[in-house]
Amino acid sequence: MALTKKIALLAVIVFFTLSAFAATSKEVSYPSGDETVHGYIFTPSGNGPFPALVVIHEWWGLNDWVKEQASKLADEGYVTLAIDLYRGRVATTPEEAHEIMRGVPEDRAARDLHAAIAFLQSQPNVKKDRLGAIGWCMGGGYSLDVALQEPTLKADVINYGHLATDNAALAKINAPIIGFFGAQDKGITPDDVKKFESQMKALGKKVDVTIYPDAGHAFENPNNTDGYRINDAADAWQRTVKFLHNNLQK
Repeated sequence: MALTKKIALLAVIVFFTLSAFAATSKEVSYPSGDETVHGYIFTPSGNGPFPALVVIHEWWGLNDWVKEQASKLADEGYVTLAIDLYRGRVATTPEEAHEIMRGVPEDRAARDLHAAIAFLQSQPNVKKDRLGAIGWCMGGGYSLDVALQEPTLKADVINYGHLATDNAALAKINAPIIGFFGAQDKGITPDDVKKFESQMKALGKKVDVTIYPDAGHAFENPNNTDGYRINDAADAWQRTVKFLHNNLQK
């Protein structure tokens, strides 16, 4: 009898766990100049229209972890478009990731990011004036690029991505920005982050950055076995959800 009750309880837990993630997903394609870009769009349950997010992958490419983040954000009430800047390639080693990343032309990436915004704005279930961007690692830098080139963007999330330093470029940003960084990151140092923050504030921009003392690069991804910081990742996620809610849903 006790075993039967345990099995029944487990079934209930599994049911509610699965029910909590109600977003639907499908592969999509859209034009970027004279090329075609592919990605995955995740749609919340319920009736729209919804605010929307461009979700930008790490240097590995559009892998399952990034799709999982897009799905989780859809469960928070956003149409999310996980874009593929690598044209279908996904790296499995740092060397391969570095090679593919270096092979992405800057003008093509900028065009693809703009096309992603345009695609979301064309969707009937999307609030066209409530768009944001989020990315990690390489994608974090590209997320900032979206804010630089899309003056109507309403929210921007940078997870340990490269930072612009040119005041003329930063002056073009209208979106509030939140960023998460690791103090042990050798590529994007705390000094870099503090300089970016001070420049943004001097320009009158809305910016909120958190630097986690014991974290390095890519601390939010559990696949980064040695560098993953579960508590910092959870804190960054909670802050992200609150930030997006305040800027895209209120």
